[in-house]
Amino acid sequence: MPHPIIENLAPVAALRRLSPGETPRVSNMELFFDLVYVFAIIQLSHFLLAHETWLGAFEGLILFAAVWWAWNYTAWATNWLDTNHHRGRMLMAVLMACALLMAAAMPEAYGDRALLFAGAYVAMALIRAGYMACLFRGQAMGRNYGQLFAWGVVSGLFWIAGALLPEQRLALWLIAVLIDYIAPYLGFWLPGRGATDMTSWPLRGLHLLERNQQIFIIALGESILLIGGLLVQNELGFDVLLATMIGFALIVSLWWIYFVHLTEIGEHRFEHATDHAQLARAGLAYAHGLMICGTIVMAVAIELIVAHPHGHVSMPMALIAFFGPTIFLTGSAVFHHIMAERMPLSYLAAILALALWCWIALRLNGEWLGAGILAVMVTLVALSHRKGGAK
Repeated sequence: MPHPIIENLAPVAALRRLSPGETPRVSNMELFFDLVYVFAIIQLSHFLLAHETWLGAFEGLILFAAVWWAWNYTAWATNWLDTNHHRGRMLMAVLMACALLMAAAMPEAYGDRALLFAGAYVAMALIRAGYMACLFRGQAMGRNYGQLFAWGVVSGLFWIAGALLPEQRLALWLIAVLIDYIAPYLGFWLPGRGATDMTSWPLRGLHLLERNQQIFIIALGESILLIGGLLVQNELGFDVLLATMIGFALIVSLWWIYFVHLTEIGEHRFEHATDHAQLARAGLAYAHGLMICGTIVMAVAIELIVAHPHGHVSMPMALIAFFGPTIFLTGSAVFHHIMAERMPLSYLAAILALALWCWIALRLNGEWLGAGILAVMVTLVALSHRKGGAK
């Protein structure tokens, strides 16, 4: 019989009760949780804008990896957690507070606020996994979350050590990220207990796909916020308006590729597949992570183009403009390959065209850089639309 305190804090009633084949509805609490990620994504894009170097890009990648994984694991948890139950709401509010602290620490994550960033991330991971293990006590999922908790402790040691040791911080945090991201593919293996089989995670994939669509919209929103801020701060001359229209059209192209070309493929696969957990691990946790990362980098590129339409294209600007859509298209191609079991070669051709244009644009200005990238993305949209048929 469970201890009364555990029964009170983590009642079994806080788990969703679903009939076979039923897809959980996204709750208001889940959407409320995502509000913190509006702030977190803004912090990430501003970090990249302030660190336009290879080191800054690598540091930003580590921060993104932590932010994304914290959201991803929370989205998985809400597949089983009833966020309309008062204890489910309590857990989400606690996780939301941790995410807020992570986001607030981000500008100085490699400085004075390293311990706040790492501590909030580790707390979020352990609280979430520990609480879910308690909710699922006596069930296979309780074992799964218990092993996830153990891996969180191991990676957490490296996160905290990196926060306390400035000289080794980047290396230790890289090890922590690798542990976090490799763990699912190792089934959270533990000595004497083995690994957790993906079939023992009874996931409802359509719910998780919808959650990923919502965080993608938030990532796109960062570009809208940056463009809107520039329009407010600058005189609305022809050059600014033209660059703004280019930036806005780039945002639309990302939306189009994602929601017109990819969403239906994902929904169809989840509706007809039985291996939802395995599909979600590869197609959502990893491939979607690339798409979100690319969208954030794209927001930075759009900000640079709109802010400096006639400025000379520097190497950092060209690289940011290349890697933004490239990372997004790489994630899109991986997602397409997983869900449709074929690789779209048009995405590879688009990446090669982007590389060529960004190299040529080093001799041009920001407007030409943006216009060329837009031409590549619009061509990709048109080609994909013809192959898929009119929607």
